[in-house]
Amino acid sequence: MRIAISTGGGDAPGLNAVIRAAVLSAVNRGWEVLGIKRGYAGLLGDDEVVPLSRESVRGIAHLGGTILRTTNRGNPFSYPRRLADGTYESIDRSDELMENARRMGIDAMISIGGDGSLAIAQQLCGKGMRIVSVPKTIDNDVSGTITTFGFDTAVQTAIEAIDKLHTTAESHDRVMVMEVMGREAGFIALHSGVAGTADVILIPEIPFDLERVCGRIIERDRSGRRFSIVVVAEGAVPKGGTHSIIGESMPGQSKRLGGIAEPIATYIQERTGKEARSLVLGHLQRGGMPTGYDRLLATRFGGAAVRAVAEARWGHMVALQSPHIVTIPIEEALRDVKRVDPSHDLVQTARATGVSFGD
Repeated sequence: MRIAISTGGGDAPGLNAVIRAAVLSAVNRGWEVLGIKRGYAGLLGDDEVVPLSRESVRGIAHLGGTILRTTNRGNPFSYPRRLADGTYESIDRSDELMENARRMGIDAMISIGGDGSLAIAQQLCGKGMRIVSVPKTIDNDVSGTITTFGFDTAVQTAIEAIDKLHTTAESHDRVMVMEVMGREAGFIALHSGVAGTADVILIPEIPFDLERVCGRIIERDRSGRRFSIVVVAEGAVPKGGTHSIIGESMPGQSKRLGGIAEPIATYIQERTGKEARSLVLGHLQRGGMPTGYDRLLATRFGGAAVRAVAEARWGHMVALQSPHIVTIPIEEALRDVKRVDPSHDLVQTARATGVSFGD
């Protein structure tokens, strides 16, 4: 058996732990393992396909990033090609990918990625590729699994930032508006905001009214709490408004959400008269060593993916359905969009302890 491993989409802490577990599990079965560099680029001649061995994955479980590198512009069904005038067009290179995989003797593939990578894997399955997927996203927005690796690390990074913001905000009687990742899901903002005792949490699932946000800040000021911490998800939207978008996207790339923290801080300062500052955590949430929880989950996912290959569970994704790792059809994971439930007990608890969601 010769299998290939691919990491696509945004990077997440724990990717190397998945690769290590999958490689060791496969090698111990007597299989060969190849690593496709930069998503599927290695199979399309735009990067390398390299052999992976025990030596290749030694000492990488605690490292952030991915030894295979990754990209969010590598959809073989909509691959960007630069034209002579500097613009890009999208072309379908999926047949080329399939032919190259056959030529290299690849029997099966483990695709590690988020919802975009899962959709690509499902399409490749439809063309005859034998694929098992591993869900990966710091946003925790993949259905069918309780959580994804990388999420815990991203939340921990955000909590550490909130803890630091508390001291400087209180020293200057300021309002600090911190923007976190998550795209159209508010899990990072909700979990870090509640754990970090933020005063306002704005998430995509609960459209906000800035007047209500300002009202909460003014209320705190009058009670003697002259500083406030606002945590906002990059995909949060005001009532009746639209997402904040940063620049244009490349072909095959999702729209780039973000930039919402600064206008919110500006509005708060003008409306309340309090000094307000904004910051964007951005890719800090993707970097660094994975937490122990993420290393363990990633390792479990890697081992489970190889077992799924051995059992010929093609078109399936490994998932955490506590306390077990199971497999579910990729189409099932893609069927429903995973978002924060506004009636979830964590939201209710946040409201009960005085957190405003701006609604």
